[in-house]
Amino acid sequence: MTHGMRTDTSPIHGADWRERATRYALLPLRVFLGITFIYAGIDKLTDSAFMKDSGAGSVGDMMRTVRDSSAIPALVDLALKSPSGFGYAIAFGELAVGIGTLIGLLARLAAFGGALISLSLWLTVSWASDPYYYGNDLAYLMAWIPLVLAGAPVLSLDAALHARRRRRRGGYR
Repeated sequence: MTHGMRTDTSPIHGADWRERATRYALLPLRVFLGITFIYAGIDKLTDSAFMKDSGAGSVGDMMRTVRDSSAIPALVDLALKSPSGFGYAIAFGELAVGIGTLIGLLARLAAFGGALISLSLWLTVSWASDPYYYGNDLAYLMAWIPLVLAGAPVLSLDAALHARRRRRRGGYR
């Protein structure tokens, strides 16, 4: 009996397993970010205090609180021109990003939108977090980048549409 490397390609030990794992590696990130952003959007839309211009728990008061400690106060000033409008824009943006990411429709665009939302929240709301890693918006921004680059190549509407177009062209890319 000889000892050494396995040469079979069983589903557990072979190249097939590694290739499959590589193909599906971004799926947990997609599911997490999609569900999280859907939840965040719904949470904002159903919170009667959040959408108000002022008052405890309102987007207006939150923006006024972070204005002087944000990296870009002008961005906060822009939001303060219509706090409730900004709140609705963020909430519907989070919903669109979350749904697009979860179902994999225009996944790169959805991920880019998620990255922009996370970047804007990092530069405004969580900029003053000290140390910086206490602010979760930077981590979300970094989590979006692989999805911006790779899209949703498996278990997505983008992949299904791509496969359908390829079949119509005769199987060629």
